[in-house]
Amino acid sequence: MLNLPNRPRRNRQSLALRNLIEENKLHVHDFIAPLFVHAKQVSENIEAMPGCSRLSISDLVKECGELVQLGIQGVILFPAIAEELKTSCAAECYNQDGLIPQAIEAIKAKYPQLLIVTDIALDPYNSDGHDGIVNTDKNGNITILNDATVTTLCQQALCHAKAGADIVAPSDMMDGRIGEIRAALDSQDYQDIAIMAYSAKYASAYYGPFRGALESAPKAGDKKTYQMNPANTSEAFRELALDQAENADILMVKPAGSYLDIIYQYRKQSNLPIAAYQVSGEYLMIEAGAAAGWLDKDKLIEESLLSIKRAGAHIIVSYYAKYWAQNLQK
Repeated sequence: MLNLPNRPRRNRQSLALRNLIEENKLHVHDFIAPLFVHAKQVSENIEAMPGCSRLSISDLVKECGELVQLGIQGVILFPAIAEELKTSCAAECYNQDGLIPQAIEAIKAKYPQLLIVTDIALDPYNSDGHDGIVNTDKNGNITILNDATVTTLCQQALCHAKAGADIVAPSDMMDGRIGEIRAALDSQDYQDIAIMAYSAKYASAYYGPFRGALESAPKAGDKKTYQMNPANTSEAFRELALDQAENADILMVKPAGSYLDIIYQYRKQSNLPIAAYQVSGEYLMIEAGAAAGWLDKDKLIEESLLSIKRAGAHIIVSYYAKYWAQNLQK
């Protein structure tokens, strides 16, 4: 027998012992469930995201009720806007009678305890499909107008706050928008509305199914002039510092799985809560692998979510929030 006084396997000998020393545990309270909503009376399955739907408002409220029963405490809403309502200035995003205000009011009327987060970005409302207002020069070259976009984002945030949102989540990556939104909210006595800043949102290939779900892909160009380069790390910390200085309440990293290093560093460098978004492409990869019979879906979901928690996320936004909570209760 080998002379090995130090044997780490001793702590793995039984399930009871492994459970006792487990460092990270998933809890139902860790999750925010992303939900898609549209103005139609009937919900529609999303082809690119099996198991997900564009919900009618009535079905959205029903879904929220099921989430509440499972112990999930928050949702984030994403609107699929009718094409005829989309304009180059995205004015529909701050229509007080629009889809998201209606959805917020319907949910809060039934489940006032449920935390509602709203996406603050123009791409669902923009006829150009960008997160900001587009300027096109005589040669057809496009520029995303930062400051004009921020003005519109402030109007959108105020619209959602008035409807009853608890948290607004700017996902646009425009410069200076956190400070301006904070000032706009405070000026209208919405000091208690929190801001969850998408501080490190990368120009990722994992977003494809989501854009299909909302039919919000850019009509021209790409999003690389405002979303971050996947090759960069230090840039994420510059954004963190700015968003903290502009009084964000929560910092978001998106996507989650390929950016665990960023989540880890954010947790180390900030005292603010850290959120991470397990995005549509990550979801679809698991679904496709499981459907092909190559992957154990339940084990892979748990492992992927645990890795996000282990990296340091306090909050996990995941399309598997409900699925995981249901499995927990089996």
